Amino acid sequence: MGLWERYVVPPLISCACSSKPIMKQREKVVPLASGRVLELGCGSGTNFGYYDPDKVDEIIALEPSPEMISRAKKTADEIGMRSPVTFVEAGAEDTGLEDNSVDTAIVTFVLCTIPDWRGSLEELRRVLKPDGKVLFSEHGLAPDEGVSKWQRRIEPIWKPLAGGCHLTRDTKAMLETAGFSVSDHQTMYLPSTPKIAGFVSWGAAQPA
Repeated sequence: MGLWERYVVPPLISCACSSKPIMKQREKVVPLASGRVLELGCGSGTNFGYYDPDKVDEIIALEPSPEMISRAKKTADEIGMRSPVTFVEAGAEDTGLEDNSVDTAIVTFVLCTIPDWRGSLEELRRVLKPDGKVLFSEHGLAPDEGVSKWQRRIEPIWKPLAGGCHLTRDTKAMLETAGFSVSDHQTMYLPSTPKIAGFVSWGAAQPA
């Protein structure tokens, strides 16, 4: 890991992922989590304040970056989390959790950066209970040709600067390819955000 990835990317991502429009997106899905929750890529703990402690029994906060885990632990302490949080330093494709052991998976603004998204979503299917759900909000490929054209042009430069973030991933298609049924799917362009990075989709998905 180079100096850029170690010292620049974590605070850069924390700042970008906590902008007001993105926080509004998190607020739409995170409070719906219940039971035993697995959060993919908890980052600096940006979602923590949105969990409903009356509905959540436990949060398993998965994150491959030790720098981000340190930030997330500080966030949990600062806001006084009422639901117990277990931090796991691991990639999303190998959680180490038992089969059929998770009620809710929270996936917010991480699928764009996960290298092995297929393996990660297959892992989610493995650990989710048969009646479990994925609650997601992600940015990705825009439906407008003029915007998507620029996304494809800029992505090769964008990725190394933004911690491996892809601009052209289609969240709904990815979930369906991995064997999930997507419901309550909604999309929009985020306000006050460049369109190349501001097309978002959110909703819920269940194992098909």
